[in-house]
Amino acid sequence: MLCSVFLLRAAAASLLAFLRSPSPSLKPFSLPPRLSASAAMVTCKAIRVHQLGGPEVLKYEEVEVGEPGEGEVRVKHEAIGINFIDVYFRTGVYKADLPFIPGREAVGLVTAVGPGLTGRKIGDRVAYAGNPMGSYTEEQVLPANAVVPVPSSVDSVTAAAVMLKGMTTQFLLRHCFKVEPGHTILVHAAAGGVGSLLCQWAHALGATVIGTVSTKAKAVQATEDGCNHVILYKEDNFVDRVKEITNGVGVHVVYDSVGKDTFQGSLECLAYRGYMVVYGQSSGTPDPVPLSALATKSLFLTRPTMMHYTATRDELLFTAGEVFANVASGVLNIRVNHTYRLSEAAQAHADLEARKTSGSIILIPDSIK
Repeated sequence: MLCSVFLLRAAAASLLAFLRSPSPSLKPFSLPPRLSASAAMVTCKAIRVHQLGGPEVLKYEEVEVGEPGEGEVRVKHEAIGINFIDVYFRTGVYKADLPFIPGREAVGLVTAVGPGLTGRKIGDRVAYAGNPMGSYTEEQVLPANAVVPVPSSVDSVTAAAVMLKGMTTQFLLRHCFKVEPGHTILVHAAAGGVGSLLCQWAHALGATVIGTVSTKAKAVQATEDGCNHVILYKEDNFVDRVKEITNGVGVHVVYDSVGKDTFQGSLECLAYRGYMVVYGQSSGTPDPVPLSALATKSLFLTRPTMMHYTATRDELLFTAGEVFANVASGVLNIRVNHTYRLSEAAQAHADLEARKTSGSIILIPDSIK
């Protein structure tokens, strides 16, 4: 196990060196003549939200995309990742000015480079996840420091499926609570996009993994992903099963993306000084928690956001480097179980919210045949 960990660290270090070179930077330059408004714009198809609501508010429209400015690149997307955070913005759980283009994850080719920018060139294949929002489109202007080069060992669909979910998994397992051999962890929605990666990565780190799922088919996948114990929460009370599995001790950490429906039970599953990591709320926002509820077992509670763990360029490159290294080494098996055309984004959201999906969901621009 230690040998595997050392090999993974070496692979991550090697890939990080690749990602670091070259780093985009600005050099002194003379501004070229300003382009006319018509020359500076290209048009493409995108999904826009004009009012909050259900999947039906995702409208497939033509939009204008400007030329990249200083420190920016324009990227033509090859694959776009769907994540539950997109639902939160669409429904108004998270706030954004209307109208907006949803989406926070994509991979594509650089089609234009802003003036004076070095380290990026037309034709580079790059990926991004997090800020800025707006990936549900055929082309997008992005800050050059927000994108990372994609290694040749990782195809575009896989990269789009793993960027946000993989980097989320990395900071959950390596920073919020550093999982090590001997730890027992509980992962809710173990067959979901992040849940699947959590199970695989935690298993590789030597942890005992308990996962909750809704169906027997998802239970099979969770087992394949490294779950030592799988709980069908519609058939069994997950709190009772966790206490049974751990002989009443509880788990060191709970990774909960469900929220309201599982929150109180998750607290009951924790051992003394356990960590409650709530990184999503697919069933709704949990009720407020009095500090006294944590004091009973000296518990820790956190509601982390990936952007706070990839706030600097170095943090972004390191996190992406570890993710791509684990994909290349086979630690992470990226399941792209569902692909939709960009114009079918509403159906993709409906399926996601109905829990008809497992693994990763990808949008492919309609212009790609």
